[in-house]
Amino acid sequence: MMSVTPLHDRIIVRRLEQETKTTGGIIIPDTAKEKPLKGEVVAIGKGRVNDEGKTLPLDVKKGDKVLFGKYAGTEFQLDGDEYLMMREEDIYGILN
Repeated sequence: MMSVTPLHDRIIVRRLEQETKTTGGIIIPDTAKEKPLKGEVVAIGKGRVNDEGKTLPLDVKKGDKVLFGKYAGTEFQLDGDEYLMMREEDIYGILN
């Protein structure tokens, strides 16, 4: 159970597992793997506050699969699982 609630326009993402085999059938060893740049949104904040003090809702929602930058967010562990906390602007797009 998630016990962290992100504030404002921050979201919490769990990285999706990377493929261990290429389309050509080559198995990628653990030492050559990079961290995946795709993840699933597990929690969102209430939204971004604009200059007039109004809260603007986020475009992403819990359960969305997203694509983000290599150095986006801050990694943290909770109950043995790894998560990323980032701002919504760090997300490049929602995967369909």
